[in-house]
Amino acid sequence: MNRAWTYIISKPLSDLQLDQLSTSGTTFATNWTAHENKLSASFKIFKNKIIVVTVNEDFANASGCSIDKLTRFIKESESALGIELLNRLLIAYKAGDAVEVIHSSKVKELLAENIISENTIIYNTAIANETELQNWEQPLKNTWLNKYLAKV
Repeated sequence: MNRAWTYIISKPLSDLQLDQLSTSGTTFATNWTAHENKLSASFKIFKNKIIVVTVNEDFANASGCSIDKLTRFIKESESALGIELLNRLLIAYKAGDAVEVIHSSKVKELLAENIISENTIIYNTAIANETELQNWEQPLKNTWLNKYLAKV
């Protein structure tokens, strides 16, 4: 089974910044270890807005220490690029072919303005494995954000 982690990028990055992040992330994934065992990992940036890191645990399991290494890499990336990646109040939603990122506090406002609706696709970044990642696109009405629907 593959484990997965996702991180929403808080603000738009330039092509150069995205290239730097992609390169450093790929290097991290290639060299990532758990108890000196090489992990079979990948690092991708989805639609320039969401980092997706996976580990194939059929080869070696990600341990607490290796997950700490991932968190350190993510924090270093935040600092280097002046972005937030660990803010779990950021929401990513599908807008045509693009992905938009907002703070969850803006959901009520965007619903009232009909910019998003109960059927807007939200990316569930609370996933833990590849199976959940394959089904991470969910209508807003099926997410924790549905609490805002009754108040519009």
